[in-house]
Amino acid sequence: MEFEAVIGLEVHAQLKTKTKIFCSCPTSFGAPPNTHTCPVCLGMPGVLPVLNKKVVEYAMLMGIATNCTISKNSRFARKNYFYPDLPKGYQISQYELPICEHGYIDIETNGSKKRIGITRIHMEEDAGKLIHDNSRPFSLVDFNRTGVPLIEIVSEPDIRSSDEAGAYLRKIRSILRYLDICDGNMEEGSFRCDANISIRQKGSQPFGTRTELKNLNSFKNVEKAILYEIERQKDVIYDGEEVIQETRLWDPEKNNTISMRGKEDAHDYRYFPDPDLLPLSIDDSWITKLKEELPELPDEKKERFVAEYGLPEYDADVLTSAVELAGYFESCAKEFNNPKQVSNWIMGSLLGLLNAEGKTIEESPISPSNLAGLLKLIDQNVISGKIAKTVFEEMAKTGKPPEEIIKEKDLIQVTDEALLEDIAVKLIASSPKEAAEYKAGKTKVLGFFVGKIMKETKGKANPEIVNRILKEKLLTGS
Repeated sequence: MEFEAVIGLEVHAQLKTKTKIFCSCPTSFGAPPNTHTCPVCLGMPGVLPVLNKKVVEYAMLMGIATNCTISKNSRFARKNYFYPDLPKGYQISQYELPICEHGYIDIETNGSKKRIGITRIHMEEDAGKLIHDNSRPFSLVDFNRTGVPLIEIVSEPDIRSSDEAGAYLRKIRSILRYLDICDGNMEEGSFRCDANISIRQKGSQPFGTRTELKNLNSFKNVEKAILYEIERQKDVIYDGEEVIQETRLWDPEKNNTISMRGKEDAHDYRYFPDPDLLPLSIDDSWITKLKEELPELPDEKKERFVAEYGLPEYDADVLTSAVELAGYFESCAKEFNNPKQVSNWIMGSLLGLLNAEGKTIEESPISPSNLAGLLKLIDQNVISGKIAKTVFEEMAKTGKPPEEIIKEKDLIQVTDEALLEDIAVKLIASSPKEAAEYKAGKTKVLGFFVGKIMKETKGKANPEIVNRILKEKLLTGS
């Protein structure tokens, strides 16, 4: 039998509000345990939640950016379950009346475009965090995260591979960061993903039994976990057994999934409207205002980069993958008007450097202005492309501007034709065998002479001038 995967993703994105969703406690990450708490987020008797307006705006912005319908009337519900990090014994979420529905985003994998539907986006509060003590038989709980605002973005089961899942997640994260409503930090837990996976015989309509994967804290882990789970479910069926509906944890060290608990259905949570919160009504003027404030999003920016800068689609796709990277490129391109050369250096040397050091573009030791300055010096023949790489490395180490490094290390390109002619004549005279081979048609010997001149000038000779002079002198013998 040939199987295909059916995958739906649930993304939880912490919103970048200053305070929590139903109280005034701060949301900043990294505070001492249980210091960002109050009676409201701790669920003390008699307290009442008050909705943070900014959370509603951020949820609507994401809905608009993902082509959703914004519901004029939505409602909060209580999702009932017990877990030690949930102080009230229920989570305030949305169920039958979410704020956003029926959207989509377009992704691209292996040169092929595909539309992935979004079922819903709803607002909810985050739970606390359990810290398990491996040396003793108990766990500690930190309630700082309790009540931090989340939006949950639920995809349609339109995803068919781990590659598509990765592309979808990266696109969702990119949109959130372009909107500046979530920092997208998977390591800190502000961008989290659960994956629902089933398999079915190719060509059949009914879905198979799904499992939910948790503990997916990086794009790579999401892709690896999905690949593993697809193969695990195939093996279960080949062995004549049935896939069980359950929640499984991904173990990144062992590269496998392990059973955590039976998977709940919606009715297990006993949803009902939260009696402490009024239904939420949104008028047209609020939606219109947010649409007008919407920034340029990744797809629009990519199209503009192709049209305005003449970049290939691949370059535009890479450069617009993060709003900060796109901004770096445009800042550089404003100062040095050769977009393709700017793109080549950013995508090659700069991103290579940052990836090797585990840094983001915001942490780049080389500013856009300094990179543009380096490219201007190459364009003006002040330095060669080879010397530029040396200067680039020094810029990365010191953060100094290229002009200062060139002056300190005496790296200005040699363009004095009389000097280079003199060196070439002497070199040809001292290498009669190689000179004769060149005249006899072995043009590859030219590289021998170019290398000698570069060594003589410590790599500072202008390659274009050197090549022209050598060709003239080797043919004329003068």
